[in-house]
Amino acid sequence: MAVSTPRILIANRGEIAVRVIRTCRELGIPTVAVYSDADRQALHVDMADDAYRLGSASPAESYLNVPRIMEAAARSGATAVHPGYGFLAENAEFAAAVGQAGLTFIGPSPQAMSMLGDKMAARRAAHEAGAPITPGTLGPISASDAASEAERVGFPLLVKAAFGGGGKGMRLVNHADELEDAVTRAAREARAYFGRPEVFLERYIATAHHVEAQIIADDHGNVVFFGERDCSLQRRNQKLVEESPSPVVDADLRVRIGEAATAIARQAAYRNAGTVEFLLADDGSFYFMEVNARLQVEHPVTEMVTGFDLVRLQIRAAMGERVDVSPEIRGHAIECRLNAEDPAKDFLPGPGRVTRFEPPGGPFVRLDAGVSEGREVVGNYDSLIGKLVCWGEDRDAARRRTLRALDEMVIGGIPTTAAFHRWVLQTPEFVEGHHTTRFVEAALADGRFVPPSEPAPAADGSVRGDGSSPFHISVEVDGHHVPVLLWGVELPHPPPVPESAAGASSGDSASITAPMQGTILQVMVEPGQEVAEGQVVCILEAMKMENHIAAARDGMVKDVAVRKGDVVQSGAVLVSFE
Repeated sequence: MAVSTPRILIANRGEIAVRVIRTCRELGIPTVAVYSDADRQALHVDMADDAYRLGSASPAESYLNVPRIMEAAARSGATAVHPGYGFLAENAEFAAAVGQAGLTFIGPSPQAMSMLGDKMAARRAAHEAGAPITPGTLGPISASDAASEAERVGFPLLVKAAFGGGGKGMRLVNHADELEDAVTRAAREARAYFGRPEVFLERYIATAHHVEAQIIADDHGNVVFFGERDCSLQRRNQKLVEESPSPVVDADLRVRIGEAATAIARQAAYRNAGTVEFLLADDGSFYFMEVNARLQVEHPVTEMVTGFDLVRLQIRAAMGERVDVSPEIRGHAIECRLNAEDPAKDFLPGPGRVTRFEPPGGPFVRLDAGVSEGREVVGNYDSLIGKLVCWGEDRDAARRRTLRALDEMVIGGIPTTAAFHRWVLQTPEFVEGHHTTRFVEAALADGRFVPPSEPAPAADGSVRGDGSSPFHISVEVDGHHVPVLLWGVELPHPPPVPESAAGASSGDSASITAPMQGTILQVMVEPGQEVAEGQVVCILEAMKMENHIAAARDGMVKDVAVRKGDVVQSGAVLVSFE
């Protein structure tokens, strides 16, 4: 097909696909979406100018399927491919395949991606560029040789996926007896999410801020530093809230971080957008962690404080144009990741239909969402459904604006993390900027987060209130309008609530049921086996998270209703007892 103008295929889904489509529309560039069977009715499919099916819901058959994506690019007449983030965004073989097909890859070169996508090679490049690195292994390790390497690195340590990011394939290990299982699980998750199982060890710095530098480089020798972001509010290595600039970085430290980030980029002959991540210790020293050779989920906070559209600059750089700009940080921006998870139930994923969707408005408020009212949030992929981003003239103004926007926002039919964000933005640690990467998990363990209370079920089994979004009704008292705020929306027959963070069981403990839709990764028991309370009976994967399902009481297994690879629905019986 002859194409006279650029035509960009977005090899991704959800809110990042929508984000790229919007910039392309402003530039007058037609877009091509790709989708799995689970995403036939997705927002990004409707918004693109054209769309092509990849395959079944499995990522391996769809968004990780390079031949099918390249086939869609050829059929659609695409001239360029934007990988988004996650899936194939940091896959050098995919970037090379795009180039070999005569298309433009909107990202770094396969060579730079290979070096920096390999976290171990990136550590070596950072060292050669003069940036400080944390102690750890410089090559991949297996479960069998992990013990000897761990003794040298020291505990606590992290097992990290050598390819990929976003906290996937990462495990914290405090003691030697946890190491073998952590390496095995991290490698399995890394293979499932990134297609590569290699992992390495890195010393864990307990009290630190996660600070990252945004850079964009072009083919003309320009490497531009767009300031830093603070991503210290995390749970299980997953970022929850990001902000720019960091509350703990002063002007001098900002310069040093920028110099280190641009030096690493030059060392790797890097092109296009990338993020250089550092750990910032209490004493002001910082250590290189990794380079994310792609656009980051949290890139909007940088856009809000600099005024630059980073996707537009990505496209310009990929097309060979100069990116010769001088960003200046103005004000402060905060981003809250909106996940389809219930913070009242240990962040249990909750796919389903969005029955109500009312985004917030007002000055300097932005909502990047991959869903809209009436659409399904499917359980086959990551739980991120959108990002709320707010700007203010200073940090406290941005924080207050974010709280106001969270109060205005209404999302019904599915649980969201909005209630958690309302709480965390008002904690003294966040208000004062003293939070570290361990703050959220410690605060949750101490019971400091108290979710909104939920009403009791009605006689018909329905529930008003999912604890995540306000439900508005109005009454009139003596001619006076009185608004009433309830939490949640009407949900028929809610899924069973897990009895512990480790798993779930039915009310009478005679059986263990699935707390959510997902895929069985491993079955740990068999009929006739005696099990103890708290013992893991199977591992259920949902929305790319492994959930260890545990027994709620001692007993003998009567029947195992599932096997490895089975897809189960919420409430399905997994194991029954005598």
